[in-house]
Amino acid sequence: MTDEKWEEIKAMVAKNFGILEEQKIEVAEDLGGGIKDEIIFNGPLGKMKLDFWVKPLVIGKTTHYSKRMGDTAKVDYQKSETEKVRTLLAYKWDPVADNWTELESAMFNEVSNF
Repeated sequence: MTDEKWEEIKAMVAKNFGILEEQKIEVAEDLGGGIKDEIIFNGPLGKMKLDFWVKPLVIGKTTHYSKRMGDTAKVDYQKSETEKVRTLLAYKWDPVADNWTELESAMFNEVSNF
């Protein structure tokens, strides 16, 4: 997924369904860092949300152990300064559970039949 493709998807959603909410969120470093672009709209399955994550590529990790009782291991991640990872996640609102349920890729085929 490229940034241009994400912009095309947002434009298609805005044209066909209308966007209810849109926000860009800077993700904290402890959650991986990067930026999350989020749109919420009324789609063919009801209220839906698309998240487009752009994070730095993890190129390595170092684990620091301690032999002290009750102490945990610490992991340091080395991230690329230039390369990014882009991920698109889709969710459907579940009114019974009162939260977002992630859609699996098999469900995209059902949606495309509308």
